[in-house]
Amino acid sequence: MKLKDKVALVTGSSSGIGRGVAIAFAHEGADVVVNYPTPDQADAAAAVCIEIARARRRAIAVQADVSAEAEVRKLCTTAMERFGRIDILVNNAGIAAAAPVQDIPVEHWDRVIGVHLRGTFLMTREVLPQMYARGSGRIINTASQLAYKGAPGFSHYTAAKGAILSFTRSVALEIGDRGITINCVAPGATHTAILADVPPDLLEQIRKAIPLGRIAEVGDIVPSYVFLASEDGRHYQGQCISPNGGDVFL
Repeated sequence: MKLKDKVALVTGSSSGIGRGVAIAFAHEGADVVVNYPTPDQADAAAAVCIEIARARRRAIAVQADVSAEAEVRKLCTTAMERFGRIDILVNNAGIAAAAPVQDIPVEHWDRVIGVHLRGTFLMTREVLPQMYARGSGRIINTASQLAYKGAPGFSHYTAAKGAILSFTRSVALEIGDRGITINCVAPGATHTAILADVPPDLLEQIRKAIPLGRIAEVGDIVPSYVFLASEDGRHYQGQCISPNGGDVFL
């Protein structure tokens, strides 16, 4: 029960790593706001809420596009009305699709940057004032090991993730004396929907390049978020921890 009676808001938590984090937080004692981006994810978000209820914690599912200021405000207002506070914010929402840089449409570049980077900014800006008022809080941003090593075909994605690292460090300098921590988790290649369209031969190349010899499962990634959200992570500030099987050494 490392997060007993805390309230967590996890963006992009209807699937993938976000889903795993939301459920793990509940098992550690937190109530959870489950965020999903579009109506077609409503059933998946509801299923996450059911899993949280099985852990005997409270949950609500709220649709919001984190790149849209008004929707971010609605998401956070709904969370505050339901639970009264947000102790932990996990900025996890993300999208990805491969294309060489010369073939990336401007609108696709803007969308990837918007969801990852603008979303992280908007959510952080919206949540911080009530954390300031209490003098406590945890913010965890999802980066990627690809922010360090790059990846052909993912210049928009890696640019966003690299910017999230820099954003985290700058905000850490602003809030360090306010009782709030902000850190990053940079997962390595993980079996989620983002890898669903990757050809099997390329997945095998990725696997072989990882010293531990396997692509991560969501369960390999989630403990890093629990650690940073808990009292165990109290002396981490502006840091990035990367459960990547040795793919990148930070």
